[in-house]
Amino acid sequence: MNNTTTYPKYDAVLIGAGIMSATLAAFLKELQPEWKIKVYERLDKIAGESSDAWNNAGTGHSGLCELNYTPEKEDGTIDISKAINIVEEFEISKQFWAYLVNQGYFTKSNGFINSTPHSSIVFNEADVTYLNKRYEAMHACHLFRAMEFADDKETLQEWFPLIMTGQREDAKIAATKINLGTDVNFGELTRGIFEFLDKKYQVQVELMHQVKDLTLQEDKTWLVEIKNRTTDEWTNVQANFVFIGAGGGALRLLEKSDIEEGKGYAGFPVTGQWLVCKNKEVIEKHHAKVYGKASFGAPPMSVPHLDTRIIDGKKQLLFGPFAGFSTKFLKGGSYFDLPKSINTDNLFPMIGAGIRNLELTKYLIEQVAQSFEDKMDALKQFVPTANNEDWELAIAGQRVQVIKKDDNDKGTLEFGTEVVANKAGSISALLGASPGASTSVYIMMQVLQKCFPEQLKTEAWQSKLKEMIPTYGKRLIDNELLAIETRAYSHTILGLDI
Repeated sequence: MNNTTTYPKYDAVLIGAGIMSATLAAFLKELQPEWKIKVYERLDKIAGESSDAWNNAGTGHSGLCELNYTPEKEDGTIDISKAINIVEEFEISKQFWAYLVNQGYFTKSNGFINSTPHSSIVFNEADVTYLNKRYEAMHACHLFRAMEFADDKETLQEWFPLIMTGQREDAKIAATKINLGTDVNFGELTRGIFEFLDKKYQVQVELMHQVKDLTLQEDKTWLVEIKNRTTDEWTNVQANFVFIGAGGGALRLLEKSDIEEGKGYAGFPVTGQWLVCKNKEVIEKHHAKVYGKASFGAPPMSVPHLDTRIIDGKKQLLFGPFAGFSTKFLKGGSYFDLPKSINTDNLFPMIGAGIRNLELTKYLIEQVAQSFEDKMDALKQFVPTANNEDWELAIAGQRVQVIKKDDNDKGTLEFGTEVVANKAGSISALLGASPGASTSVYIMMQVLQKCFPEQLKTEAWQSKLKEMIPTYGKRLIDNELLAIETRAYSHTILGLDI
């Protein structure tokens, strides 16, 4: 490539117009208003893939209801450490969103976030015992003290009339409930951020533009090659920093960057489906996000849940997701995504991960084989009175789980999010899925730490970060009063229950 050719140059190019790029763009513009930033999105809309409301559970994952975050150890005790980390990370998100509301990014916050109780429910005696122990462990921690537990039918009927109507009299059922939970429309949040950034800072999102290649030049800047999917024209730009936030498409672009830190990664695609309620009377009978216990071998994003959603101002009711398999890495991707991602660096880690996760493979095969009636049978454990006519099947989002080479060159299947960056900090990619969007602010703070360590040391950045996130550098688990004050601050601004 001829490095003497002059191309339009940007301080940062962000690939993908989802919640991650929106969050990072807001951070960078608040910290460095003079920086030139460009965003490229392959679809014809912002937040059209994993951030879209219909492709995302919108739970506002905060460790309040997800049983997979609180495993029972061999000695019978409950480990709540992951739930603590997740809830702290989500509190950071809420602080940042409150800051955005105060700065005028949004005219009203309940367009993207609404109070929705978070609950966990179990349906057999052994799981009731587990849930009770989980409740005791979590209730003892000030971050979860508002949680309630019930195993009596009267209370459960009051909490979940749709679920409890029609349950067997002798059924062993227990649940927890906490009113601090939220439902988040990450698509609406993403579009609001980008709309404000465009108006105030001229951060433009180029839709229908797909980044096809990345080349590190002699001057240490990146040459970014882009194809206009509408006109088939090609353009090149230069960037001091590149962020690959393209969801399932990030892995292929990371490979094209050819950075050493990106070698050995592979992806395992998992698709999903929702049962969506069409009956308004049924929808109005339920108001909560109620999570059950995952089937053996199920990936975390496939934990069954009956969800109240607020999408485009309308109350919706969804159940699922039901997992499936596709070789696509994006909902609007290609069936060749998986085969094209395989190379000599990640082939053996993929094989190793497959051998280590045979139960997951078995689970996915069973899920793919399920009929509509089978899915309705799963729903009827939650809603015994469910009628097939009231529900329809909808395709949910596509997720790509990270397969990571370990020290023995074997593959490990990761179920979180992975921030990959080169040593120079000039490029970063985000791989993985849940809890993803909910902890997007914390994750983008990791990108700042990896890629802008010198700027982070400056008084200007430190001061601004503390303005955006008042608890920056502090742990809420260490200070109960700070946790109470922080929640009151963000919930008041965001119009949430306290």
